[in-house]
Amino acid sequence: MNTEETFNEKQGHWMLAKLGKRVLRPGGIELTKVLMESMEIGPEDDVVELAPGLGLTASIACLQNPRTYTGVDRNEQAVAAAKKHIHFDRANMVIGDAAKTGLPDNYASKVYGEAMLTMHPIAIKQEIIQEAARILKQGGYYGIHELCVQPDDISDIDKKKIFKDLGANMRVHAHPLTLTEWKKLLEAVGFNVIKTATSPMALLELKRMIQDEGLGRTLKIILKVLTHAKIRRRVLYIREMFRRHANDIEAVAIIAQKK
Repeated sequence: MNTEETFNEKQGHWMLAKLGKRVLRPGGIELTKVLMESMEIGPEDDVVELAPGLGLTASIACLQNPRTYTGVDRNEQAVAAAKKHIHFDRANMVIGDAAKTGLPDNYASKVYGEAMLTMHPIAIKQEIIQEAARILKQGGYYGIHELCVQPDDISDIDKKKIFKDLGANMRVHAHPLTLTEWKKLLEAVGFNVIKTATSPMALLELKRMIQDEGLGRTLKIILKVLTHAKIRRRVLYIREMFRRHANDIEAVAIIAQKK
């Protein structure tokens, strides 16, 4: 896998994190909350999060008082950042690959990951989903929160345009799928999709930012953007790209159960 082991500030999401943005998931905090509620995490659960990033969702998961929480991330700086945000005595952060976690078979009852599968080609997506299935107990839940392209019959030409724009502006190799394609990918590995939810891709819209970050933090982020010309141009390019593809991309949360 080609996941960065340290923050790469050229990538759009880490640039936004440096500006102070904490919520970096495509559907914002609301879709993350939908994902967490649908996972039904409780005191009997052993939870694994793949690529927890800054640890915001981990904090939400740990509030449900699971038996254990394990975060697996290859990015050493992300692991260090997540540790600062997770205040739970049964939490453990490990440096590892989402496709090769090193965890035992049937280890967890709940596994989830956000804004991570999108960043990989199909073959790596499959490897990560297979790893989630391997470490999950039968009947366990696997939740994802990713980018989705629409409609289901979108042409390959239009898909490639979206991939190109995402790559040029976010500087990541993003390959979002249609909702049907996401479902088929999960089902092919032995999952049964039990719930889906979608949300507009509005990561840099003012209303969503206030919802995600609060007014005070949003104003601080805006001030940083306004006072740094190079960053301002980059952020505006990214926002314009998301607006241009407002009818083509959205955020999706999917809950699937291991058969």
